Order: sequence, then structure tokens, then C-alpha cells
Amino acid sequence: MRLCVAGAAGAFGIKHLDALARIEGVEVTCLVGPRNVDALAADRGIRHATADLDEALARDDVDAVILSTPTGLHAAQTIAAMRAGKPVLCEIPMADSLADAQEVVRVQRQTGVPAMVNHVRRFNPSHQWIHKRILSGELSLQQLDVQTYFFRRTNTNAKGEPRSWTDHLLWHHACHTVDLFQYQTGGLAAEVFGLQGPMHPDLGIAMDMSIGMKAPTGALCTLSLSFNNDGPFGTFFRYICDNGTYIARYDDLFDGRENPVDLSGVAISDDGIELADREFVAAIREGREPESSVAQCLAAMETLDRIERALR
Repeated sequence: MRLCVAGAAGAFGIKHLDALARIEGVEVTCLVGPRNVDALAADRGIRHATADLDEALARDDVDAVILSTPTGLHAAQTIAAMRAGKPVLCEIPMADSLADAQEVVRVQRQTGVPAMVNHVRRFNPSHQWIHKRILSGELSLQQLDVQTYFFRRTNTNAKGEPRSWTDHLLWHHACHTVDLFQYQTGGLAAEVFGLQGPMHPDLGIAMDMSIGMKAPTGALCTLSLSFNNDGPFGTFFRYICDNGTYIARYDDLFDGRENPVDLSGVAISDDGIELADREFVAAIREGREPESSVAQCLAAMETLDRIERALR
């Protein structure tokens, strides 16, 4: 299978390139990006690089595409890929508005082309371990307490490089937790609220945010987000269950007393991005809907829209 990676030189583009290199029967044949892609393609032995996604989508040696591009481009680029007949895996969020997300899902249903969103928390072994035990009845979630913290008072990416677009706590970073909470509880949140702090004078976005959700089961989610945190950054999940407490830090899991949980055997890899890429490739090969398809993830966008309206 021959893939194109768009946004390849960005932080997550590199992560996808590293992950795809570990998947059998997969070759990256094309990179897309506004800068640095020629040198990256030469370094990785990739035959073609371009700044034009439409050019890449028209190539015969591109079977599918991974989008690791700015949030504001996701919906239009996902639709372009589907209309070109190319299965597409898009980084979260699939769009930065509910209306655009609904259009993505409409076009997917119209074309029948596989389209997936990289809600990587569904694939991290830590969250998979919890999910399997919730499904089996071994655990019942009472509260998911989440901290998503960065120190990002300028417009920079995860590598500390200048960004050409502006990140957003709600439509990007909260999207991870909103989807995960609904994935773990099995449905749309019954109640939501959102509060935001002062707006950045130049970026025009809230730098701090507090979000609450309640599942139909009664389980709660408390999410705190900040771009003002001068300290360790990242996202940390505390699962408070009826039969234990667990702390997930990306692909690692600990119990409530910080004892590591053995995740061996949960999945073929301990890298959530690789596992998502493997699911994308497998779904195309098997002719089935991928886990974390755009249709499955529309519920997260619906809840984000409700939270945004509460912020207003």
C-alpha cells in the first residue's frame, strides 16, 4: 500500500512517518508540505515531494493519504481526498465546526471512501486496557479527571517552532478527551458545561478552560486545560472506578498508588499512533469501516459544539 503524508515535516507528520516505517507492506511514496519536505523526502528515500495536495491526490502511486495538517484545513482536505477516491486518515479534529464535520460525514457516506480520524486515545494501550475492562464489567467508571497542560504563550507547535495557524484548547485539545469519555461510557454526554478564562490579546483564543461532562450512566468527566502552565506539560488521565483507580500517561498506565500496570499483550505495539495507522491500513485492506471513522467521531464534534455554545 502506497501512502502520502501531508504535513509531513510537522511534529505529528514525523510521528506518522516513523510509525508507517514499522508496518509491513506499506510504503510512503509522497510527502506534502509548504516547507522542508524536499529535504525530508530525500532523507527518508521517498520519491516525491510537493506543496500541492491536489497534485499528490492525482498520483497513481498514492493509494491513501494521512493528513497531519493545520486544523482549519482538515475538513476541506478530507473531502478532497474522498472525492479523489483516496482513503484518508486525518489528525484530530476532523473540522473546527460542527457544520463542517457534518459535511465531512455526508461526503463519506456519498462516496463510500474510508475516512478515519486519529483519535489516538482510542488506540493507546493504556486506554485500551481500561476499555476492555469496562466492556467486560470488571470496571465501572465513576469519574474521569483530566489535565491538559502546555506552556504556549506564543504561536508555536509541539516542537517549539513557529506555527502558521492558531491552536485551540476546545476544538483540538479538548477533542481528545470528549471523544475518549464518550468512547469509554458508550454514548453522548447527557450534560455538559464549559468555562473559559481571559483571551490572549494577540492570538484571540482563551488560554485556560474548564469543561465538565456527565454520561447517561452518571459518570463524570472533569477536564482542565491551559496554555499558561509553566511546568511539565501533556495530558494526564485519572480513571476513578468502582474497582480501582488508574492513571494513564499516554501509552503508560499506573494504578492509583503509582504502581505500573502490565500492558503487554494489549496490542501489537505500545505506540498509539502506530496502532491507529495499523487500523487505517487494515480497514482499507479488509474493506471495512475503521475504528474511529468520521461517522463514529461525529458525536465528539456534536458535544464540542454544545460546549462552545455554553462558553458563549
